[in-house]
Amino acid sequence: MLRLSGVLVTVLCAIAAAVLTWPGFFRVERLFPIAQIISLRTVITIAFAAALVVALLLALVRPMRAFALSLAVVAAVACVSNGVILAQRGLGTDALPEKTDTSIRVLTWNTAGSATPPDTIAKLAVATQADIVTLPETTIESGEQVAVAMREMGSPMWAHHAENSGTPWDAGSTTILISPDLGDYSVIESSRDGSSNTSTVPSAVAMPTGGTGPTIVAAHAVAPRQAYMSDWRTDLQWLADQCAEANVIMAGDFNATIDHMSGLGVDGGTLGRCAETSSETGNGAVATWPTASPALLGAPIDHVMASPHWNATGSLVVRSLDHSGSDHRPLVVQLEPAP
Repeated sequence: MLRLSGVLVTVLCAIAAAVLTWPGFFRVERLFPIAQIISLRTVITIAFAAALVVALLLALVRPMRAFALSLAVVAAVACVSNGVILAQRGLGTDALPEKTDTSIRVLTWNTAGSATPPDTIAKLAVATQADIVTLPETTIESGEQVAVAMREMGSPMWAHHAENSGTPWDAGSTTILISPDLGDYSVIESSRDGSSNTSTVPSAVAMPTGGTGPTIVAAHAVAPRQAYMSDWRTDLQWLADQCAEANVIMAGDFNATIDHMSGLGVDGGTLGRCAETSSETGNGAVATWPTASPALLGAPIDHVMASPHWNATGSLVVRSLDHSGSDHRPLVVQLEPAP
């Protein structure tokens, strides 16, 4: 009876480990509470490593040896598998490639409203030579202050925004700054009036009013709290729909890791036809939230996505501003036109 119980426990542990390691295979990546757990893949990896050590210690007790070793095998496979996934996505790079005449640099930063001074945002945008800056939880007033500060530093920007008046605090506003070098842009009416937008915290879709520049989406999906799970899933699908056909660059706070986006890609894309660029450029496992945790222990939920019109050549998760006020880290990605 004890042996049968041991086999049953081992099988259940193996199933749980498989679900947490490959949630997309089991189609549970957007279900509560799996969605919350898998946000922290590095922590999961460490937990499996700790379980492996405990199981090996228990194996020293002769009556428990077979059971403990079977658990050790499960923990070892899960630990190695998660470690390989993290390494493939990238554990961090320290610099961006040299900017070329055809490069576009995209900076995204959830500023937590007034917690981040506009001058700090402007200095970072200028230092990183950003052409597009998406700022979830940033009012147009703050965005205009950033644009003015950037202009005074020699990098003028046009400021655009969308807002949801039903969402309190600065979370109800998302601002985009776009370099005049990319041409004239305007936020589409459905983003402005909310007739087609993310559910609770707004996204902004800016389209070129002249020329052939990319559609620029400043994304903000609601956080997957238990009461908002349905809205969160709807938001991710809406964002995927924004990258169906057009030339698109989409950046912002998705409140989702790439694990949560399983099944939402089209034609090899991560979300719609857009590819997630951090995992292509060595930073896919580096957390952008929260700044209170080390960069490899949090959740990479801020992203820059790009349609097949673009190739990502480098990225950088900025860790030097962890005490600037926001609980998110800025992400910068360099894009080049695809051949």
